[in-house]
Amino acid sequence: MLGLVTVLSLAFSAGPAVADFRLCNNTTSRVGVAVGYKDADGWTTEGWWNLPSRSCETVLKGNLVARYYYIYAIDYDRGGEWMGTAFMCTRDKEFTIRGIGDCLARGYDRSGFFEVDTGEQRAWTVQLTETSEQSPQNPLPPGNPLAPPSAGVRAAPGTKGAPLAPGSQGK
Repeated sequence: MLGLVTVLSLAFSAGPAVADFRLCNNTTSRVGVAVGYKDADGWTTEGWWNLPSRSCETVLKGNLVARYYYIYAIDYDRGGEWMGTAFMCTRDKEFTIRGIGDCLARGYDRSGFFEVDTGEQRAWTVQLTETSEQSPQNPLPPGNPLAPPSAGVRAAPGTKGAPLAPGSQGK
């Protein structure tokens, strides 16, 4: 519950009017982050932002273009990932990918992102925390274009993505 209060308080905090989508890495590890969203031109995924331990970064600048954003993140130091059931395209190197269909056929990886509902706010901050601190994510409803096929195969934690070279900044 404390984590939820922190996210909401950051979304509504007083101060200069900053309209951005930010991610904070509240772990002791380095984390790589990819973001997915739908704008007027369709679905886009972008990555990788490399966040040092205990740091925050603006990943999308300006007013938010969508209510729902999707996050996939990798713990570079201890393994594991933050993932969900919204499947989108990624790759091991820096990327911007248009469209979410046929990832493998187009030469990309297919990764499960978790959904973030911004409530149509102009700005939002997501807090990545240790596993024991995270609240459960709601599954996507059947028929959602981001939901996995019912007989789909899921990757084991820590098997997707490759860490960038130490000292690499990425996006």
